[in-house]
Amino acid sequence: MSRYAPAEIEPKWQKAWEEAGTFRATRTEDKPKYYVLEMFPYPSGRIHIGHVRNYTMGDVIARHKRATGHNVLHPMGFDAFGMPAENAAMASGGHPKDWTYGNIDTMVAQMKPLGFGLDWSRMFATCDPEYYGQQQALFLDFLEKGLVYRKNAVVNWDPVDMTVLANEQVENGRGWRSGALVERRELTQWFFRISDYSGELLEALDGLDNWPAKVKLMQANWIGQSRGLQFAFSLVDGPEGHDRVEVYTTRPDTLMGASFVGISPDHPLAKQLEADNEDLAAFNAECRRMGTSEEELEKAEKRGFDTGLRVRHPFDTAWELPVYVANFILMDYGTGAIFGCPAHDPRDLEFARKYDLPVASTFEPLNPEGHIRPEDGGEAFVPPKSDKVRWIKSFDWDEAATGEQAIDAAIAFCESNGVGQGVTKYRLRDWGLSRQRYWGCPIPVVHCEACGVVPEKRENLPIALPYDEDGTPIDFSVPGNPLDRHPTWRDCDCPSCGKPARRETDTMDTFVDSSWYFARFTAPHATTPTDMEEAAYWMNVDQYIGGIEHAILHLLYSRFFARAMHLTGHLPEKSIEPFDALFTQGMVTHAIYQTQDAEGRKVYHFPEDVETRDGKAFLKDGTEVEIVPSAKMSKSKKNVVDPMTIISDYGADTARWFVLSDSPPERDVEWTAAGAEAASKHLARVYRICAEIAALDTAPQGDEDTALLREMHKAIHDVTMGLESFGFNASIARLYAFTATLQKSKAGSDAKKQAARTLAQLMSPMTPHLSEELWELLGGEGLIANATWPKADAAMLVEDTVTLPIQVNGKRRGEITVARDLGKEEVENLVLEHEAVQRALDGGQPKKLIVVPGRIVNVVV
Repeated sequence: MSRYAPAEIEPKWQKAWEEAGTFRATRTEDKPKYYVLEMFPYPSGRIHIGHVRNYTMGDVIARHKRATGHNVLHPMGFDAFGMPAENAAMASGGHPKDWTYGNIDTMVAQMKPLGFGLDWSRMFATCDPEYYGQQQALFLDFLEKGLVYRKNAVVNWDPVDMTVLANEQVENGRGWRSGALVERRELTQWFFRISDYSGELLEALDGLDNWPAKVKLMQANWIGQSRGLQFAFSLVDGPEGHDRVEVYTTRPDTLMGASFVGISPDHPLAKQLEADNEDLAAFNAECRRMGTSEEELEKAEKRGFDTGLRVRHPFDTAWELPVYVANFILMDYGTGAIFGCPAHDPRDLEFARKYDLPVASTFEPLNPEGHIRPEDGGEAFVPPKSDKVRWIKSFDWDEAATGEQAIDAAIAFCESNGVGQGVTKYRLRDWGLSRQRYWGCPIPVVHCEACGVVPEKRENLPIALPYDEDGTPIDFSVPGNPLDRHPTWRDCDCPSCGKPARRETDTMDTFVDSSWYFARFTAPHATTPTDMEEAAYWMNVDQYIGGIEHAILHLLYSRFFARAMHLTGHLPEKSIEPFDALFTQGMVTHAIYQTQDAEGRKVYHFPEDVETRDGKAFLKDGTEVEIVPSAKMSKSKKNVVDPMTIISDYGADTARWFVLSDSPPERDVEWTAAGAEAASKHLARVYRICAEIAALDTAPQGDEDTALLREMHKAIHDVTMGLESFGFNASIARLYAFTATLQKSKAGSDAKKQAARTLAQLMSPMTPHLSEELWELLGGEGLIANATWPKADAAMLVEDTVTLPIQVNGKRRGEITVARDLGKEEVENLVLEHEAVQRALDGGQPKKLIVVPGRIVNVVV
């Protein structure tokens, strides 16, 4: 070709890789393995530039590792269950299965032109019965080991979507998808015993050396270890069955500042009282419609209901405290009851002031000058626990002590006086996995009147979702779970006694699907969840790549699942921490283009519908468009870029090169048309330079050849260092510089061709199609995808010469370039002959001449 033509090059090499099975992974004991994985996508129907950046990073690592002699596993799949598909079915009258698989086909067709070196033979979707049937087998194994159980629990209930929501899915008291006011209901749910692993999951974070510190901190905070005191207030004339209120507190040192006791609306005492109190029942019902996230509880007005009950303070039986049902207390943390110390907790203070309750400080600053106590109108005083304060009311610790010292002393004091015991608790709650939806993995149990809850027989797995049986399609337009309305699927025989029974119609939380897929990739067609030989070889994931938004739930659940899978014989012990290294990439951003309609509402426009001129933007009809600074790409704001458009205009290699070149991968990168065009021009320039070199036939040029090859080895060293440290942008910057050197070089054709082939290799992880074309053009053997990564010659990295600045009386006056091993006397002679030094000496001799070898020369005159 006479010019760079990605539309011709890219399909050609994609076909060559596919026919050669270049990226198909097989277990090979004589090679070190390397497993690189990007968090798999949800099949929404279109990939975007953010996907391109994420998968290109993984592909760069995978291709580099293949070139350095590793046996690489680089798979792809789809996280395919979930409510979006069901909502789409409700909106269109179709079926989630058809919507999902249609989207998968579309996304695969979009991914393949990008040239990712993926083992497509291992692809699966979590909605494949072959996958979720093995997930059901895992569930049964977990059930046998006591890792999963069923109990009544208070849950967030979306009355429109008619399903349970996690706390994180409740926003401003409303369901994240439906927007309906969420209610708290008590339902029988299935749970994983993840809380049993709280301590282990927390402690093991210290060993995850190649995880971002931010992610580890987020997980540590989520697990939430705390040391505190669990004790009981005795009730004064409590209702039948209730003579005490159990409380867990992390600040027992403030017990002498107690003002009230608060209980959750879902506390057993609150539930018993509401049966005979309509006002309390109404208050509790209102509380149950609130959001339950920490943010929601902090923002909400602190409200309570005085039950009329009183409790006795454990250290003074004459001191009675009122008992309130409070809207900011959750049943699923601690005991569902607290004591309020308003002086040292902002929520308690807001509550106390609202209900005119006592406020009494237990400590104040060491220097109280200017400090206004909360009881005198000041704010709640909450210093760090590590700070020393002056204690006003304490038990038996020093008047000046830190909060940490006081907490330890308070626990010891209370234990010695028979008031409760010190315990370590965790914020992490057991994982509720029941969802009242159709499009999820069915829970493989049966409910029998005679036998109770009975596990399904393994030979009956998978328990597949019904799909248009008997020609009767499922109606998704009716609210609720379609499985409850499907008698031919719901009604079955008991696996134990054979009598009529009913299947469990709840399906699993979709986080279950993504909590073990990395292990399934090691043997995606096995008839058991994993093949232990394959798992032992391929696990762990050497490099995992994904967004910071998955720092808590997905990554924490996966760590729990890996432990559970080891306990049940599906993963080796080394894999209880499944991800050896984690990288969280930044987002791809883009400007938002907007106008206003006649009613003043914002109207958003796609980038391809906008022309930019002189810093302004216009629609095709000439209407000026407001440009909002770069923001996260969002379909609703239409500031998304379709990779297919980029491939059509510039080629896949341009898209890959640009998303890696503009900023460090952990930071956001702004997609601009100008940036993409510049990347395309550079790749065309590389092609032109290499094509010209391929046609050269010139003699060796001695020093010019040596200089070019020296720069080549420096480039090998620098680019390799960048790739191995996720410094992709630094590697690309070095490749820009080496390209310029190659273009200017006057070396002979042999040296230039060697350098050009090396340039193609160094670019190949980022621009695999162009590099294959250049490799062929320059006479490289076989596929560049199979070529061994070049090694830098250490001797070529050492410069033969060194440039020494010359200072005269402390001021720089010139420099000399000398052989690195030139002796001190020879350097001094050259310095004395330098024009600037001779001018300063004016025929005289220097007072001092100091040579610092390899660095500088100082002349004192």
